[in-house]
Amino acid sequence: MDFDDLSNSVIGCAINVHRDLGPGLLESSYEQCLAHELSLNGIVFKRQHPMPITYKGIKLDCGYKVDLLVNDSLIIELKSVEKIKNIHRAQLLTYMKLAAVKTGLLMNFNVVKIKDGIKRMVL
Repeated sequence: MDFDDLSNSVIGCAINVHRDLGPGLLESSYEQCLAHELSLNGIVFKRQHPMPITYKGIKLDCGYKVDLLVNDSLIIELKSVEKIKNIHRAQLLTYMKLAAVKTGLLMNFNVVKIKDGIKRMVL
């Protein structure tokens, strides 16, 4: 995996969370712990950041939220599922397009090794 410094820092935080908690918890637990780990490491982020949809020139609040928006330049979509599916990848790509953010990380914490649950996406 050849990632930029910000992605590497976030992945390091995710590794720490996964090492301490292991697989099998709810996504919300991993989100809260990863947010705490990011804070401990001085990484700027927004949690549950609103994601409006622009439709025919009008911004609509449809209730979508990005799990974590890091440094306004990296979207983190967290999962705790048996297997990452194409719809999960599509969701992250759509969020990236809507937010005009070029890089995203899809992280599935329900794996034995967290590195096997991380997918980096670039527009």
